[in-house]
Amino acid sequence: MTNGILPLELFSASITSTVSALAAALAAGAVVGLERGWRERERAEGSRVAGLRTFSLFGLLGGVLGVLSETLGPWPLAMGLAGLSLLGAVSYRENVRAHGSLSATTAIAALLTYSLGALAGTGHPAIAVGTAVVIAVLLDLKPTLHRWLRLMEHSELSAALQLLVLSVVILPLLPDAGYGPYAALNPYRLWWAVVLIAGMSLCGHVAMRFTGPQRGIFWTGLLGGLASSTAATLMLARRARAEPALTDAAAAGTLAACGMMFLRMTVIVFTLQPALGRPLGVPMVAAGAALLGLAAWQRKRGTSGAVASEGDPIAPFGLSTALGFGAFLGLMAVLTQASQAWLGNPGLYALATLSGLADVDAIIISVMKMQAAGSLAVTTTVVAVGLATAANMVAKACIAAVIGGMPLGRPVAAGYGLSIAAGSVAAALMTLG
Repeated sequence: MTNGILPLELFSASITSTVSALAAALAAGAVVGLERGWRERERAEGSRVAGLRTFSLFGLLGGVLGVLSETLGPWPLAMGLAGLSLLGAVSYRENVRAHGSLSATTAIAALLTYSLGALAGTGHPAIAVGTAVVIAVLLDLKPTLHRWLRLMEHSELSAALQLLVLSVVILPLLPDAGYGPYAALNPYRLWWAVVLIAGMSLCGHVAMRFTGPQRGIFWTGLLGGLASSTAATLMLARRARAEPALTDAAAAGTLAACGMMFLRMTVIVFTLQPALGRPLGVPMVAAGAALLGLAAWQRKRGTSGAVASEGDPIAPFGLSTALGFGAFLGLMAVLTQASQAWLGNPGLYALATLSGLADVDAIIISVMKMQAAGSLAVTTTVVAVGLATAANMVAKACIAAVIGGMPLGRPVAAGYGLSIAAGSVAAALMTLG
């Protein structure tokens, strides 16, 4: 009886699998066809190249030939692809003649739909349907994508492509091992930190650009801090000196920029060394939240409707900047190891303070790596990061006071002091907890 039942069970399972595969192929075609049919719904009947029904059939055709390929080999799929390609070429030519449109989107979508049907027919129905949804969304976003392209500047396109070079081309090729003095130079980890900073900088730049041609000075600081809080502070200080009526708004923007710096640092900590999230990440969040709250209060009490005159946004993190930052990061990685080896913790603290005057990211990344490797205690790491951050805030407060004047420097310094107090209280609570 077992021998008689087993083949029947296998046959039933095979039928179920085939039906599911064909249903997924049909669904994939219908999803893409829904978007294509809606896009060309205004055309007269018979003038549309392909719509909901045709795309559904494209998907089902791929599914059927995909199922047949399991017994007949790849030839049915190849012949179907060749035939559909010929049909697409002829349809494209006629579409150009009839409507003057050079768009090949529908023809390419048809080939993709057929391929997704074949993918479903060869045993990957979920991937086929999911990909069809992504394709339909991408096709539907045509107006939005074209609008973004019109708004994008060449420097932003170059920065985005360079970021892809950094992350997709270079990063996978780098060895994940220590080299040089103290084995402090790990190419993969150093470059991963460069990609992280470059990505956040580009996001901040794009966010600033897309808040509108007349950017509120508060938003300039808030979004500029995601790219570089020091650059944002310098920009706002110059604006406050040129337009004294914007001093209160500039103070709010400067505080917001530093608040975003703390949130950016928190992302670095949780990305590179999640174990430090409690002793280091929580105080950073507390300090950042305090600064953002003070910035909102300062904005409300001042000229909240003040609008900054036009100025260039903070430049995106380009390839040359990334290479320079990577070199500086490598130097800091060696110096942090050397300073602790030669001078102990006091040497590390001195280096962190000096480094923080110019850039806070490099020293934070370096001590994160040392702590992850087990060569630095948690308390020492927290103190080093705290000194670098405090030095960076002192430098920015001086920029605000010297360039923007004391009416800008006083509220900025007061806000920084309150944020340091908030962070210190949070650190103490984490220690007690």
